[in-house]
Amino acid sequence: MLGNGVVGILSETCNKWERRVPLTPAHCARLLHSGKGEAGVNRIIIQPSTKRIYHDALYEDVGCEVSEDLSDCGLIVGVKQPKLEMILPDRAYAFFSHTHKAQKENMPLLDKILAERATLYDYELIVGEHGKRLLAFGKFAGRAGMIDFLHGLGQRMCSLHVYAFKHFLVKVSPLEHLFVFAAFNDIGFLSPIPGYLSFGYSTPFLSLGSSYMYPSLAAAKAAVISVGEEISTQGLPSGICPLVFVFTGTGNVSQGAQEIFKLLPHTFVEPSELPELFETAGDHNRNSQVSKRTFQVYGCIVTSKDVVEPKDHNKTFNKVDYYSHPEHYTPIFHERIAPYASVIVNCMYWEQRFPRLLTTKQLQDMMSKKRCPLVGIADITCDVGGSIEFVNQTTTIDSPFFRFDPWTNSCHYDMEGNGVICSAVDILPTEFAKEASQHFGNILSQFIEQLASLKYIAELPPHLKQACIVHKGALTPLYEYIPRMRQSGSEEISENLPDSHRKKKRHTLLVSLSGHLFDDFLINEALDIIEAAGGTFHLVRCQVGQSADVISYSELEVGADDPSVLDKIIDSLTSLANKRGNPGIVEKEPNKIALTVGKIHENGTSSDDEARKKTSVLILGAGRVCRPAAELLASAKSLSSFSSLENWSEVDFDVMEDIHVVVASLYRKDAEEIVQGIPNAKAVELNVSDNESLRKYVSQAEVVISLLPPSCHVIVANACIELRKHLVTASYIDDPLSKLNEKAKHAGITVLGEMGLDPGIDHMMAMKMINQAHAKGGKVRSFNSYCGGLPSPAAANNPLAYKFRFIIDSSNELLLPFPASSWNPAGALRAGRNPATYKSQGEVINISGDSLYDSAVKFRLPDFPAFALEVLPNRNSLIYGDIYKISDEASRIFRGTLRYEGMLVILLLHFIILMKFRC
Repeated sequence: MLGNGVVGILSETCNKWERRVPLTPAHCARLLHSGKGEAGVNRIIIQPSTKRIYHDALYEDVGCEVSEDLSDCGLIVGVKQPKLEMILPDRAYAFFSHTHKAQKENMPLLDKILAERATLYDYELIVGEHGKRLLAFGKFAGRAGMIDFLHGLGQRMCSLHVYAFKHFLVKVSPLEHLFVFAAFNDIGFLSPIPGYLSFGYSTPFLSLGSSYMYPSLAAAKAAVISVGEEISTQGLPSGICPLVFVFTGTGNVSQGAQEIFKLLPHTFVEPSELPELFETAGDHNRNSQVSKRTFQVYGCIVTSKDVVEPKDHNKTFNKVDYYSHPEHYTPIFHERIAPYASVIVNCMYWEQRFPRLLTTKQLQDMMSKKRCPLVGIADITCDVGGSIEFVNQTTTIDSPFFRFDPWTNSCHYDMEGNGVICSAVDILPTEFAKEASQHFGNILSQFIEQLASLKYIAELPPHLKQACIVHKGALTPLYEYIPRMRQSGSEEISENLPDSHRKKKRHTLLVSLSGHLFDDFLINEALDIIEAAGGTFHLVRCQVGQSADVISYSELEVGADDPSVLDKIIDSLTSLANKRGNPGIVEKEPNKIALTVGKIHENGTSSDDEARKKTSVLILGAGRVCRPAAELLASAKSLSSFSSLENWSEVDFDVMEDIHVVVASLYRKDAEEIVQGIPNAKAVELNVSDNESLRKYVSQAEVVISLLPPSCHVIVANACIELRKHLVTASYIDDPLSKLNEKAKHAGITVLGEMGLDPGIDHMMAMKMINQAHAKGGKVRSFNSYCGGLPSPAAANNPLAYKFRFIIDSSNELLLPFPASSWNPAGALRAGRNPATYKSQGEVINISGDSLYDSAVKFRLPDFPAFALEVLPNRNSLIYGDIYKISDEASRIFRGTLRYEGMLVILLLHFIILMKFRC
């Protein structure tokens, strides 16, 4: 069955909330469209599912078959591991199997695959040139986990007060709080529970829902932005401020959580600045004239150097040494970070050999202090009983919180009462199932054709060959260590094992290996060394990294009858570590040796990465659309590190470089206003007509984004072609720019135009629908596209029902009293005066600029009957018939610009009146 070009998609059975898919209907449509009749994908069969984020009918619409029976499929893909009875013989499977590190709980799955002579590809093992995983959901876990906790934070802040009346507790509502306090506090009868933060606050967070309640990630982000706007305008109660979010770790999970946090008005502070922040806040609270509210939240990012310190105070923190000898370090997080945290967002990987981030005893000590601001823990790692000791259970998407009471060491499932709230959902990415699936499928779909048509593993490229654990019922060479790890870790020694494994050796030594043992397959080399010398090994303990960014740790009891053999094994393992470039972390103790294999670097990147120059993006122009672009780029990562792997759709890998943004404007002051407060961004003064200056700044960039008037694009494009730099614009591609096509190809660069709202997003939506129709064998008979930037009716509060930026002349006189906005009135006028061409009922219609309104289509929206809309023909629609490949089948091809009725006419009259008045 292998290589027959038939792909099956499993129904997910591991969790009732699992809604993700490995391939979306759009991915399936592209695979079927490009693969039929060739060495690729000929059929796709999908098992029916009622909980999948994409309905079965959507797959049928693009040509997939829906059936429980996947017996015709040579390649079967899923997200999570399937039930054992779903494994069919002689097929290839791809999913997250969690078997390559000999994880005991998943060995029955591996045994089943071996017994059925099947082939297994594990997504976790598909890596790029730098050893970084290409298929992961980490950022989506961080995004969902952060939104969920903000939702719970609002509920917790609004919960009832709990007061201790000598020997009993009394709950009161927020409104009753003032009366209770006034009546009893003065006589000493009332005493708040020590360390308990007085709640009963209505905060903007109360309006936020859980992640799964929103139809999309964009909708969830919009809700968070709305919360942020309320904080920035109305503030937070001073009694809960400063509200500090502490993020542990810097990987994908932490980045995703921070991405949501940054949608709120915020300031990041260093760990060392936390005491000063709280001291300043305390002064504000004592002096009511200084501040009654706070209009932002605070973030603090901590890494391993912030949570421990060397026991030897003469030494400084060293990450390599810490990973090798955690026993030489003392935990300090509970003393220097946690006492200032309102929320701990835990995204840091942890192993049992490391000190805990926060223990139950440490929490009790913290909350016994006069004021403990800690409200709760968002344990996005979902490490039960791990770095945060009292997070001792997982939670579910529909019930994401429990309340831990440190005084009674008990868990409760309400928001009212003593303690801290904790979230530990272990399937967070599925809350954004659609976006997570799209991201995942964008990458996976590029491997499917190869995997679906493959018959021999030798035909695979290296990054896929490495991901193949089992091929036709046999472990591939890279994973032959798995049975050895299983045998050595077993309490019962099998009679079928070689004598070297069954006999207890006279001399033994405990060897600790830490590093990228499984990701770089160093465990194979280490075990080969032991066995080749005639020694034995027994797996005592194994902690495996949960991502490619963290190292794994194994303790082996290495044995030999001759002590000289044992010494030879240790020498060889030391040589292996040195060969891998590790700076000599080998220390002998009585009956123990610690050995680190592989490189360890701060933040999971190599020193070469750190020394590498940041990628630079040059933005030309300082209009109002510039700042959002600069903010987005400055917070993103560069894709340049993955130039050998094509078409990755989302920047989502830690190895990528930070992007340095340069905003260039004719007036430096305008550029400085754009970059104010944006990290990794700077402003420069540039006149694009000055060729020498233009070439200087273009040469320093990897990508140029031109937000200048269209007439300037050719000048910029010629400079980019000469210097071999990519160019992106949002403007229409006119004839002068089109004529540079061959030059751009010869230079090996991309000149990407029409990448805005209109044109841009309308193209993408059009092609999506057209491709879906063609994939089903349909034809497009009529094509109409209406697009344009309109304010919402509620914001259309000026005579034009439109938004423009201020126009000010050289004498600072205001010409047009319209609100500042993103559109230039002159540009709007020009857009309404362009001639247009379109096709209707098979005939070509030409409209001059003077008679454009004669062909306007007018209509009203049912939801907003007070506003009449009109669509004006937009330039030449016919050229898009060829681009969209519908010229021969569509009798109507019309692209129009959407406006509120009469807007351009009124605008023109305003200009005429003002100009006459000035004359």
